[in-house]
Amino acid sequence: MYKIVASDLDGTLLTPDHKIAPFTKEVLQQLHQQGKDFVFATGRHHVDVAEMREQLGIPAFMITSNGARVHTCQGEVLFQQDVQPDVILGLMELTKDEPDLRIHIYRHDDWLLNIEDAYLRDFHETFTYKLFDVNNPPLDGVAKVFFTRDDKDHDKLVVLEDKFRAVFGERASIAFSTPWCLEVMDVGVSKGHALAAVAEAKGYALTDCIAFGDGMNDVEMLSMAGKGLVMGTAHHKVMAALPDNGVIGSCADEAVAHYLAEHLL
Repeated sequence: MYKIVASDLDGTLLTPDHKIAPFTKEVLQQLHQQGKDFVFATGRHHVDVAEMREQLGIPAFMITSNGARVHTCQGEVLFQQDVQPDVILGLMELTKDEPDLRIHIYRHDDWLLNIEDAYLRDFHETFTYKLFDVNNPPLDGVAKVFFTRDDKDHDKLVVLEDKFRAVFGERASIAFSTPWCLEVMDVGVSKGHALAAVAEAKGYALTDCIAFGDGMNDVEMLSMAGKGLVMGTAHHKVMAALPDNGVIGSCADEAVAHYLAEHLL
């Protein structure tokens, strides 16, 4: 039986309005009472996730920024891997003159953005961005750099993805968290490798882990865990990358919680 439950948040564990629904909260609390460990595994910032952990009311490890940061239940940093300064500078040069592009940086406890955006300011309840200068970006302590577009044009972001891969090669880890959010971390960073660090810290192996996700940034975790389940609403690229993995329902129906209630409680 699995000892660790790891789940992506947006599009997976959270409802479409990015909340932890009551039934999901109840199931995760019951799993904790039965000795199972829950792990947040997300592209979100650790400050943002810490607020959710407090709402959930159970101790939980946090894999954030797609695996660039891992925090223990006590909030201590277990693992940290930063984007290299030359990669950050290169990303700015390639993108700073594109007017429809939003450039984001997760650095230390901050979320930085290149331009004001009313929608993004209201996206989180309390965690919000600060502005930064693309001509003088921070170069230390950067967990990830990511890119969104006002028009949510996936195809245009794919063009950008191809450009990044051609320029940075093996100096960066590049993945979509959603079809409209392209993310860049340091080479080797993934939720899967971060989950391995959590399992080791808890005295377990990846075979003791069950994981849930819906994005290309979940592929390593879903393939490395003892069991990896894909949301039925996942992008077709995720389905193609994980053809042998089980598929469950939608976050709107709390599919993760229902699966856990049926198979682990």
